[in-house]
Amino acid sequence: MNAPIRVTNNLEAFWMPFTANRQFKSNPRMFVAAKDMHYTTADGRQVLDGTAGLWCCNAGHGRPKITEAVQKQVAELDYAPAFQMGHPAAFELASRLVQLTPQGIDHVFFANSGSEAVDSALKIALAYHRARGEGQRFRLIGRERGYHGVGFGGISVGGIVSNRKMFGTLLTGVDHIRHTHDLTRNAFSRGLPEHGAEYAEDLERVIALHDPSTIAAVIIEPIAGSTGVLLPPKGYLERIRAICDKHGILLIFDEVITGFGRLGAPFAADYFGVTPDMMTVAKGITSGVIPMGAVFAKKEIYDAFMTGPEHLIELFHGYTYSANPVACAAALGTLDTYAEEGLLTRAADLASYWEDAVHSLKGLPHVIDIRNLGLIGAIELEPIAGQPTKRAFSAFLKAYEKGLLIRTTGDIIALSPPLIISKAQIDELITTLGDVLKALD
Repeated sequence: MNAPIRVTNNLEAFWMPFTANRQFKSNPRMFVAAKDMHYTTADGRQVLDGTAGLWCCNAGHGRPKITEAVQKQVAELDYAPAFQMGHPAAFELASRLVQLTPQGIDHVFFANSGSEAVDSALKIALAYHRARGEGQRFRLIGRERGYHGVGFGGISVGGIVSNRKMFGTLLTGVDHIRHTHDLTRNAFSRGLPEHGAEYAEDLERVIALHDPSTIAAVIIEPIAGSTGVLLPPKGYLERIRAICDKHGILLIFDEVITGFGRLGAPFAADYFGVTPDMMTVAKGITSGVIPMGAVFAKKEIYDAFMTGPEHLIELFHGYTYSANPVACAAALGTLDTYAEEGLLTRAADLASYWEDAVHSLKGLPHVIDIRNLGLIGAIELEPIAGQPTKRAFSAFLKAYEKGLLIRTTGDIIALSPPLIISKAQIDELITTLGDVLKALD
């Protein structure tokens, strides 16, 4: 017999994140169950998941191997400290992960979210240069419209104005290069935009402004996801890598969204053939089941810390829940699911079908751009004059009413379905979204 669903009429105590709290609590939207490609609402409706939760449920919902792994682990070993102690699953998981990462990236530092992974990578970058005798490298370079989580480090190197403006001066020693979005030249591009590789040269400008010897790291998303799916122009990432190499600067890829199959390869680094010095991941590492994040680092970064007396701590950083046993079990079950079902490359097989489907929305009311890569899509809408974000939010509400979950950021609709989506479900998603767009004011 199924356990009863807990429902409360008191919604006031929960201060909801990234949510219009007053609007939600006046007309709540509640999920009570999920399986494969669908959520179930409190009133029993099925909602097709067009966003893999929040870009995270790559394997879909309620997957047996992940569920069983979590159930077994929580009964066997619920918690073990990661400071000066270990447990087998942490080492097994790290070993399996580095079998998937690009060659040369072979160490894993565990955190509990993308935000923690980013802050960890930034700290490791600063400490790495100091360990090498270059402690003057203290500057961090992010990118406009970048999203790197919500820790102080992440919002400092991030470039989304609304995420930064309320929180004071943030970290010092941070600068930003320009974003890659060029609606004039690249609107309705299929796949990577042809124009804009030269935007990478803005990194040279910022480096010259500050002196390259002061810069520790550059952090970018290979694809800027949460700001509305901003794709790198052809040749852009290769140029960023070359500039960092030229000046001895670490390159960090934030792969929290692009990691674990989203583009049809294990990581965006594989897809683009550009290997960073560190990668941050989360979301798909456990298919969203248990919070977990990680930093992947090159051997030379790890080795720079492995000096001095062996009994001394090499890096004074970590979290109570680093490599939590239950999270490790979820991640191992997730990797098993990915491997058995070929999910880390499935998006490559669906990419062409997905691209045609998403671009079929061209010409509908208010659509000013469509972007796609792998199993990611974005539909940019013309804003309502004087009411930014309202048109896309209206689309979000109408889609939910019609049984489809989409994600909006500004006036952009972002799509990132679970990697198990079928062609028939792609058709359903696009047909429903098309009906929503046709009805928008």
